[in-house]
Amino acid sequence: MVINRNSFAKALWPGVNAWFGDGYGEHPLELGELFETYQSSKAFEEDVSVTGFGLFSQGGEGAAVQYDDMSQGYITRYTHLKYFSGFIITAEAIEDDQYMKVASLRAPALGFAARQTQETVAANVYNRAFNPNYTGGDGKELCATDHPNVSGGTYANELMVAADLSEAALEQAVIDIMKMTNDRGLKIPVQITKLIIPVDLWAEADRILKTPLQPGNSNNDINAIKMSGFIPKVVMNHYLTDPDAWFLRTNVPHGMKRWVRKPIKFSEDNDFDTDNLKYKAVYRESYGWSDPRGVFGSPGA
Repeated sequence: MVINRNSFAKALWPGVNAWFGDGYGEHPLELGELFETYQSSKAFEEDVSVTGFGLFSQGGEGAAVQYDDMSQGYITRYTHLKYFSGFIITAEAIEDDQYMKVASLRAPALGFAARQTQETVAANVYNRAFNPNYTGGDGKELCATDHPNVSGGTYANELMVAADLSEAALEQAVIDIMKMTNDRGLKIPVQITKLIIPVDLWAEADRILKTPLQPGNSNNDINAIKMSGFIPKVVMNHYLTDPDAWFLRTNVPHGMKRWVRKPIKFSEDNDFDTDNLKYKAVYRESYGWSDPRGVFGSPGA
């Protein structure tokens, strides 16, 4: 794929008032709200869960201690993938460009495409959150009602009955999150950090969370979700594709993780034989989750 004079024939003659189509600007980078970012210096990273200890046993006078055990749990591997793109411009196209603007706009356009790729790949982890074909270390999709514990039993990070975003659905999600336990069934202090929604749900989220009184009726009851402060932040993501799905991120460590092995690097060079200009961008990253408790979601009704 070589950009030559035929690709931008109008650039060879004076008279063009404006070039348009790639100067729309871009949204601020949104993937930082979806993941915690870590740096890597290896080909891949692995997280391994542990079971912890269970409740103490009760014993009488002189009774021997009942010893407990910890064990290794599920393994999550983050394999860093390589992403790249670039373009080639012939020497003649550069020499004969009457504006030079056409050539100069191509490098920023490549950077825009790189960031759009990052956003799309990151959001796809959420877009596939309820798809059993995309699984984590425990063999289950990101959001499920039956994540297995290594010590036995299951736990949920999804509403037991799928529901659209509503006051009642959020209340149930908050309750379910407050009841979360570790692998041995012990209570853990999980807190919600943000509600993540597609652009389709911005109005509904505002109606639910921004009124001091209970939304949708004439009662004088308080809006318990707003007054409690359990959901301190709402984040709208332009790259979520399901108009009904919504998510609550939590403060559980090692939940949603993004590994940066190599940041975006731009480089250029001229081909010796043709004098064509080559320009490329390359980066390596990986996305996923280790502890599914880092997010709680619903695919919508």
